[in-house]
Amino acid sequence: MAPDAQGTRPVAAVTGGARGIGAATARALHRAGMHVAIGDLDGDLARDLASHLGDGVAGFELDVTRRASFEAFLDEAEAALGELDVLVNNAGIMVLGPFVDEDDDTAHRMVDVNVHGVLLGMKLALRRMVPRDRGHVVNLASVAGRFGAPGGATYAATKHAVMGATDAVRGELRHAGSHVRLTAVLPYLADTELGRGTTTRARTFRLLQPEEVADAIADAVRTGREEVWLPRHADLLHRLATASPRPLMEAVTRLLRADRVLEAHDAGAREAYHERAARVAERDAVR
Repeated sequence: MAPDAQGTRPVAAVTGGARGIGAATARALHRAGMHVAIGDLDGDLARDLASHLGDGVAGFELDVTRRASFEAFLDEAEAALGELDVLVNNAGIMVLGPFVDEDDDTAHRMVDVNVHGVLLGMKLALRRMVPRDRGHVVNLASVAGRFGAPGGATYAATKHAVMGATDAVRGELRHAGSHVRLTAVLPYLADTELGRGTTTRARTFRLLQPEEVADAIADAVRTGREEVWLPRHADLLHRLATASPRPLMEAVTRLLRADRVLEAHDAGAREAYHERAARVAERDAVR
């Protein structure tokens, strides 16, 4: 999405934008010539990154699970940078472990952030974009959004929900004759705090670098591509799986060791991430 005829730079907002894929995406969109609003639970970190990136970037505190916070973020972004052209729904959490041992608060938190946060972001952004008949919403899903992931059952469920909602809303926009675009991005695990401690022993897969995902997001914003898989061959595997009998699909998954990626995680390596997620949940509970 390039500057318009008057030279006005497009405006993008990135949720969960102070770390990992979100921060890399903010950098990539800024390099592509866009103004960027960075929203994150850690508002200070978002503002620090914005200051580092320079002109045309602003950082704000954002809790994607709270309508008032999300609406204020978009209002402040538009006041500072101009009308919203792109929303990247990146914020998400992944707590791993056996499904039967997962406590209810953890499950609720993942659903709140990964599902309700995306739904809320789409609603609030589309209410701005649809009347203008322009704009683009990018939802971060996961390869787990098309495949079951033992060891991360609730996480996989949330990403399946993101895919279903994206497909359905895209259809609604098409039926309404809208030019607003929706993209779903389905990356394999990335070398970020969220992906730390997961196994890299799956055949034909490796941990992605956050910059790879960010560049793919920036390219989708430029081209309007509706579904982006990283790595690309994951899409082929998905197509083969959906066309195959379940026993064959499961046999191939075992052969690739893809059924152990989340289940065989290093709990020690993920301890700090899980503790931070728990602290955030406790803070929210007392608000």
